This record gives sequence, C-alpha cells and structure tokens, in this order.
Amino acid sequence: MLRSTGFFLAVLAAFAAQAQLPAAAMRDGLPTLAPVLEKVTPAVVNIAVLQKSPEDENPMLRDPFFRRFFGLPGDSQPQIAAGSGVIVDAKNGYVITNAHVVKDAREVVITLKDNRRLPAKLVGADPGTDIALLQIAATRLVDTKWGDSDALRVGDFVIAIGNPFGIGQTATSGIVSALGRSGLSMEGYEYFIQTDASINPGNSGGALINLRGELVGINSAIIGPSGGNVGIGFAVPSVLARAVMDQLIRFGEVKRGRLGISMQDVAGGEGAQVADVQGNSPAAQAGLKAGDVVIALNGRPVRGAAELRARLSVVPVGESVDLRVQRGPEAQAPPLVLRARIGELDKGQLAGGQMIAELPGAAVAPAERRGLPGRNRAVLVTGVEAGSPAFGHGLRAGDLIIGVNQRRVTSVVELAKALQAPGRIALNVIRGDIQLAIPVR
Repeated sequence: MLRSTGFFLAVLAAFAAQAQLPAAAMRDGLPTLAPVLEKVTPAVVNIAVLQKSPEDENPMLRDPFFRRFFGLPGDSQPQIAAGSGVIVDAKNGYVITNAHVVKDAREVVITLKDNRRLPAKLVGADPGTDIALLQIAATRLVDTKWGDSDALRVGDFVIAIGNPFGIGQTATSGIVSALGRSGLSMEGYEYFIQTDASINPGNSGGALINLRGELVGINSAIIGPSGGNVGIGFAVPSVLARAVMDQLIRFGEVKRGRLGISMQDVAGGEGAQVADVQGNSPAAQAGLKAGDVVIALNGRPVRGAAELRARLSVVPVGESVDLRVQRGPEAQAPPLVLRARIGELDKGQLAGGQMIAELPGAAVAPAERRGLPGRNRAVLVTGVEAGSPAFGHGLRAGDLIIGVNQRRVTSVVELAKALQAPGRIALNVIRGDIQLAIPVR
C-alpha cells in the first residue's frame, strides 16, 4: 500500500510540474486539486430554466373547451429544468452553456457560487453544436480563461464542474479518453472530447477544465442507462464553442457558409478526404480536387471528416481559410496549402413558398420548381420566421428537406403528411456541405 501510494504521488508530482500547477498543489504532503478549483468554480453557475408548456406551441391546448372535452387538467404546470453554465466574460456578463439546456425557455435564472440569483437574457443558441450564450447584469463576476482544446491529448487529466441532478456545484476528475468523437446526435456538427470524469444530468453546459484551470470544453452529453454516468461523457471542444460564441454575439445566430465539398474519413489514417467538389464553388475556385486529403485547417491538424465539417461550420461567410492538402501518395508529393473563401449557402430562388401548419414558421416549395440541379426530388425551405418554432428547431432558409425520419419526401404534400405521424420527428436536411437531421418533435 505504501509503495503504491508513493508511486502515485511521484506520478502526480511529475505531472504537476509538467502541467504548471499552482505551487500550493501539495498540502500536508498530499496532492490536491483544491487551488485549481478555488480559482475556477466561481465562474461555474447553476441554471434554472422555466420551459414553455405545450400550450405555448399549440393554440388548441389553450382552449378551455378543448381541454375539458379531452379531460385535460384545467391549468398546466410549467416545466422546470436545471443545468450548468460557465462565465467566460465577466465584463459583459456572458455565460456559455448548452443549447439543449435553454431550449424552449420562457425564463432563465442563474445562481452564482456566492448564491446570488440573477435573471439571464438569451443572446443566441446554435442547436447544431449544442452551444448557447446567455447574458447577465452583475458586478463582481469571475470568469474562466479559455484553453486550447486542440492541444489536448488522450490521457491528459481534466476536471468536470457542474450541477448534477440539481444538487449543487460538484467537481469530478478523470482523463481525456478519446478525441474527435462524432455520430452521437443527429445534428451533424460535432467532434466531441470524450472523458471518464463523471458527467450526469444537470452537468450539461458546465466546464471541462485542464489542470491549469483553463476551459477546454463545455460538458454536453453522456452515454449510460437512464442517462446516468458510466464513465463515458462528452464535451464540446473549446475552440468550437468559442467560435460559436463569437458569432452569437455578432449575429444572434451562427451564419453558416459553404465550401462546396463532400468529404469522408481516410481509411486507416487521419484527415478528411474530399469525395466530391461542386462546380463553381469556393472549393473549386481554390483548386481543391476529389481525392485530396485535408490534413489541417488554418494550421490546426484535422483528424477526420466530422471534425473538418464542424470547424468549417463556424467560419463566417466571407472569411478565408487555409487548407493544408495532401494530393497523391504522401511519400511522393509535398502538402499543398490552398486558400478558400467561405461562400454563402445557395439561397437562389428563395422568394415565395407556402406555409404549412405542420411546420410553423417555415415557408417551403418544391425544389424542382426552383431550378436546383440534381436536387429535384426534395422540398426547399424558402424562408423561416425569426422566433418561430421552425426557427427555434434550427431550420434555416436554403435548407433542402430530403426526408423525414430517414424516409424520403419529394413534395410539399408528402412532407406535410410525414410530419403528421405520431412520435418523434426529425427532418433529414442538406445544408451546404453536409447532411444533418433536425429534430422538430
């Protein structure tokens, strides 16, 4: 026992030196994370959300006669959800969290570590990356420093801080178990950090920090029976979360652009292989070709196609990106660096369209009547009203709806009929360079 304890202390001491931990990381001869937590925990907040009731979305449910006829209670009770958030800008009162934490929020109240309770304003949310930004008005706030999630390696120690099960602020520790995880949701923009630090319901939106106390991720998802922790948790990388935050501050939403490629993982290696380049697209103008392997974006390594999609998804329209590309056998050809300017999504022929009751707030039209070559068996979203249910679900003008729950739809009539089915509904959508699914019920 003494030998194993000594070995453990030696390992932690060596790691502490490498990670530049505070000098007070040893107390009474034992290692401690208390100094790091004392610095960071004032920046982690609890979030209480009063959610919209079904009556807010469906006028029929507000009708007293309808409620009596179907035996529904006279008064519906508001639903309350709990989550976590991180103060990332004390001066402006910005708090970052998960989009699913504040989804359908009627009111949001934030509780600081010093027990102050403050109303919060939603600046914007991006369901695609599951990131939302809140703002509070208060003095004496403490924020946390951003860390570089791209610098993480499997095996690095991390700490998760949040509000599991609504019991109050809690810290758990573990390591980075994997990087670049994807395919966990239907949204399409994801390359999660996987960790074995305990993450439970209520931790969503909380902080994942390194041993310097820097924010390297926003806790987002768990895999486990009944939603409980089994040592597999996921966080949105800080570089992605910060890019989303910047756009939410500027525009109130993420305005996604288009490079004009389809991509896939490289068999047995890292990078994203270009499967197809759309004609006259920013990618074509930059010189990208089918078969090219993108190994870095703006000087940062690319592990796979999901990572490249997610990182491109938060580059604003009009900005340029540098793509480091391997063309031909790696041993024979040096990498190329190509510069591409992110273009707007193809929103030609967006005027008009019809509203359908099954998708409140969205105007749609048959794609074949809008001159979209190669996409004549789908439904084009020609417009989305800001603040509508369709907007809140994440649907945007220019989206091409190709299916509902993985079943093809080729007309507005088919779309409306498919949306009337009971149970959960997700739209299969093509947006820019990727295909994604958008849950609407």
